[in-house]
Amino acid sequence: MGARDLPAQMTAIEISAPGGPDVLHPVTRPVPQPDTGEVLIRIAAAGVNRPDCLQRRGLYPPPDGASDLPGLEVAGTVVAIADDVTSLSIGDRVCALLAGGGYAEFCTAPAVQCLPVPEGLTLTQAAALPETCFTVWTNVFDRGRLTSGETLLVHGGASGIGTTAIQLARAFGSRVFATVGSDAKRELCESLGAERAINYHAERFIDVIGAAAGGVDVILDIVGGAYLDDNTRLLNTGGRLIVIGILGGAKAELNLGRVLTKRLVITGSTLRNRSPAFKGEIARSLRSQVWPKIEAGAIAPVIHATFPLTEAARAHEILEANAVMGKIVLCNEESGDP
Repeated sequence: MGARDLPAQMTAIEISAPGGPDVLHPVTRPVPQPDTGEVLIRIAAAGVNRPDCLQRRGLYPPPDGASDLPGLEVAGTVVAIADDVTSLSIGDRVCALLAGGGYAEFCTAPAVQCLPVPEGLTLTQAAALPETCFTVWTNVFDRGRLTSGETLLVHGGASGIGTTAIQLARAFGSRVFATVGSDAKRELCESLGAERAINYHAERFIDVIGAAAGGVDVILDIVGGAYLDDNTRLLNTGGRLIVIGILGGAKAELNLGRVLTKRLVITGSTLRNRSPAFKGEIARSLRSQVWPKIEAGAIAPVIHATFPLTEAARAHEILEANAVMGKIVLCNEESGDP
């Protein structure tokens, strides 16, 4: 079923060739049509994430069948639905996790990956939720099994993932530490609930956290190889190391004796190529466990800056300069917040 008066064409941001931000170009493309189990969303805003930059550089291709356009999260209004979709209606305000296609005026999304815009949030704010909330929930709470009273260390605490992880962990009763690259980022993380954020240019996180807490139970790591030894030293017995990025290298020497004696779990994951059914299960958990805390004001997206969709290249430049605190969001002038 579809809404009337939809345009046949839309503006989208295309990756013309692998390269720097300058390869992102506005183009005109047909408005996509929802397939089985999908809805069509008129996009008000789209989050910008580091995987988008990797895709732009040719290092993170979309899964088979996904849009070649970058963009893994959006917020907007449902304007058409497939005949088999009963959970959503035309006119619903939603935010959605995508496998691609968010840098555009319209996109399709599996209905199970859509969530209602939390009460009290604008569409721009809601666009900053899906990628970070899905990622943090499945890694920290599902794979990492973080529970109330345990201690979490978040590397890259001022990132979109980091600011979400800090707030979620605190909201569920955990103690939180973070690592950051500047004093301004340190202050942000501590304002969000981190007991201590460590500027790694000035201090060693293993020394600071070791003195303050002795150790941690779960580590959410975007660095990888460069931090592996210190991570395993800092983990408590039964600790869990969750690797979701390898900015500091993909390889390192691992002390297996430490893994054995401390009964450590080392794991990692990517989300983009998982099935809609898998992501739908995460969405259901978020709807019941996290959305009430957002609506109560315990968790809020941190937005560093917004740009028009056509300035996606500028957004990538700023993100890759490593000064961003929270998220960057692209906004469509024709589909903004009411």
